[in-house]
Amino acid sequence: MFERRTRFSDVIREARMDLAYRPRFRYGHRTIRVMRRSVPVIAVLLVAVLVTDLAVLAQMPEPGPEEVSVRTSVATGPVDGALPARSAAPVQGGAVQAPSTPAPVAPLTSMRQPHLFVVTQKPLSAEVVARIAQVSGVRAVERADAAEVILDGKRVQTLGVNPSTFRAYTPAPTARSDRLWRNIAAGEVAVSFVLGNDGGMPLGKTFVTAGRSLRVGAYATMGMGAIDAVVSRDTARALGIPENNALVVSAPKTDSAKLRRTLLRLLPKDGQIAVINPVLVTPRRTTWSASSFMTADQIRTALTAAAGKLGRPYVWGAEGPDTFDCSGLVQWAYAQAGIKVPRVTHQQFVAGPQIPLDRAQPGDLLFWRHDPTNPGYVSHVAIYWGDGKMLHAPRTGDVVKISPVTTRNFAGAVRISPTVAARVR
Repeated sequence: MFERRTRFSDVIREARMDLAYRPRFRYGHRTIRVMRRSVPVIAVLLVAVLVTDLAVLAQMPEPGPEEVSVRTSVATGPVDGALPARSAAPVQGGAVQAPSTPAPVAPLTSMRQPHLFVVTQKPLSAEVVARIAQVSGVRAVERADAAEVILDGKRVQTLGVNPSTFRAYTPAPTARSDRLWRNIAAGEVAVSFVLGNDGGMPLGKTFVTAGRSLRVGAYATMGMGAIDAVVSRDTARALGIPENNALVVSAPKTDSAKLRRTLLRLLPKDGQIAVINPVLVTPRRTTWSASSFMTADQIRTALTAAAGKLGRPYVWGAEGPDTFDCSGLVQWAYAQAGIKVPRVTHQQFVAGPQIPLDRAQPGDLLFWRHDPTNPGYVSHVAIYWGDGKMLHAPRTGDVVKISPVTTRNFAGAVRISPTVAARVR
């Protein structure tokens, strides 16, 4: 289902200047039948930053292809999936009938590290894409389709991709999994481990969205912020996702912040660009003064706000005030104290200096790495309550509660610095 019109808020405009946010794709309440006749206008996707060492979990056994009627992407590209710098404009083709069987997935021949994620309301023209590809320092670009889609009752940031070419931009374990990309090409959806495990979307689950049956064929991390689901571009067409409104840019030897400013000048006014890899801007110092951190009153306010939500249910992606996921609870509670904390867990992990667990004080944040396929990825956060206890929103089926601190898969403790937290990129 899609909402009727695009909504632009002051929060969105502010986030354009400061990328400490969780992405938001917007879409219309129009029926899928109408959307198949006309590509809708969606609001801005703002992609969160992510650590680079992401991985794929596992896949279910490969099923037979689903019999569905979908539309193919109107743009085609080279097998290696990139538009080289200073190359000609990308090849375009007309809309064609979807094949009765999925196209074969090309083998992985090279790897590309993604650095910037571009998104606009409407499709990016071939001219704009070519101009971006010709900017000094840009090594390659890859088109994609982006929207927030209702999957199994959840609002999920979703990408429609060409499995043959997009795989080169993902972490190595994900990129090398031929079965994963064949399953995506065959009409399945790959979801992040966090969405699958904490969000209650297990492997093999089948659900209906936009009149189409989708099966969770894999847990896979794409290494691009809070993108929690990936489908083929044919499947994206069937779901009504706008076409060619996103672009992944690889520029391995170029300052990402400077390149971002350059590319913004080439985009339509609604264009947004986020740095995929995390950038922490922090003062150059070896010691932190007391003024670098929250005041006692601010800590008390945040803790009181969080405690006021004890018993409220965990809902994946929820930001309050009645339901929360783990990082949504942290962001909401600290906002009540006037502290701007980034939305997602791996951003919150770099929102201040790390401290030893035995030096943690009430109001500090505790982090864990629970993704078994990606030991380096920070996937859960809690607020230290004191006396060896923590306040957190654990997972689907549970509620906000106070529990003993556990050290299994413990990633570290962080003392929030409001100045640093507000500047996380």
